[in-house]
Amino acid sequence: MPDRPQRHLPLSKRDVVELCATDDRLPTGDRAAFRDFCRILASVFHFEFHERLERLKRCHAPFDPDSDAVRLPELAPPDREKAAIGLRSGLEELLRAANYDEVPRSALADSLHGESLFRVRLAVDFDDFEEIVLFRRGAEERSETIRTLFGLRRREVRFVNFARVVLLARFRPPQYFEDQGRRDLGFTPGTTVIKLFRNIPAQDLEMVFPNTAVRMKPIDKLLIGVPAAVGGLLLVATKLLGTLILVGALFAFWLGLRDEPVRLDQTALVALAAGLLTFGGFVLRQFNRFKSRKIRFLKALTENLYFKTLDNNAGVFHRLVDDAEEEECKEAILAYWFLLTATAPLSATELDREVESWLRDRTGIDIDFEVRDAAGKLERLGLAAHIGEALRVPSLTAARTRLDEIWDGYFRFAPD
Repeated sequence: MPDRPQRHLPLSKRDVVELCATDDRLPTGDRAAFRDFCRILASVFHFEFHERLERLKRCHAPFDPDSDAVRLPELAPPDREKAAIGLRSGLEELLRAANYDEVPRSALADSLHGESLFRVRLAVDFDDFEEIVLFRRGAEERSETIRTLFGLRRREVRFVNFARVVLLARFRPPQYFEDQGRRDLGFTPGTTVIKLFRNIPAQDLEMVFPNTAVRMKPIDKLLIGVPAAVGGLLLVATKLLGTLILVGALFAFWLGLRDEPVRLDQTALVALAAGLLTFGGFVLRQFNRFKSRKIRFLKALTENLYFKTLDNNAGVFHRLVDDAEEEECKEAILAYWFLLTATAPLSATELDREVESWLRDRTGIDIDFEVRDAAGKLERLGLAAHIGEALRVPSLTAARTRLDEIWDGYFRFAPD
């Protein structure tokens, strides 16, 4: 069960701007100025997050399995470790800015031991990784009908669904897998895999790992094992009994347990060959049944992930930067607009309550507004100040001037 309202506001930045600009609290004559304020504020955030993106790309380059660029020069081990630390810390900072929450190890353990919604048992070898970062956003409770007993029985399952899941997994170096004698790996040792998924059930989190292996559930083993055992007994009783007696007699003679030699005439040899071929065909059919069922499981996993994967590796950075930029900008716009249009000075607690109540009334969305983060952004930009417990913001004219000064100050190559 989600433990609190989500921090992520599932509205686009444009919709937030228009909700504020067309609200009766803002005088009609100020609406154009407010939209200008939002546009330059978004540009400031865009510039800042572009710098974050470039830092992440630099840290990720030595571990990128998709890169086609020549690295000049190759990083020494200390620098490589420094880049790995920078990649992890930069990604975690970006995820928190985009209102993602880290998935606790307890939730991951529950996923590994819980029942999968698409009835496939998965296994993950966590020893393959040097580090793992797993974050999620947008937890909500859902229900789904699962069919069992060849579709004759239906039951409803309630589960927690994560709207977005981000995984960073850094594999151990090649030497680790060579020492274990493991070859033909489905991944590249020493690289870092970064993936972004959508709509992942909490009990199926293990599916997002790149070294996931399919394991048969007990019921599936029974569906294969019981018919195989029954069929084997019938085969022995009806077709292989004579062959087994003949083979047993041969072994007894060779081991000295039988004095009388076994006569192998043409009829006996034909019967022996036919029996062995029949037994071999039976074993091959059972093996193919096992492989076919496993292939169906892999197909179910692949199809599931195909429609849930949003991006991979460096592409994840661009999506997350865009998400974080939107979240930061929406929070700052809402905080500024409420403080600007308030009839009396608001404290942080009052501002938090006002924003959440207004969003609930206008959109029906219940969120946990990050008021201190929003106010902190405005204060950092010089767009808000504390006077006692109350927060105050400058007028739209002064705020636009301040943002213009920040924008002009990014580069100062030209003479004044």
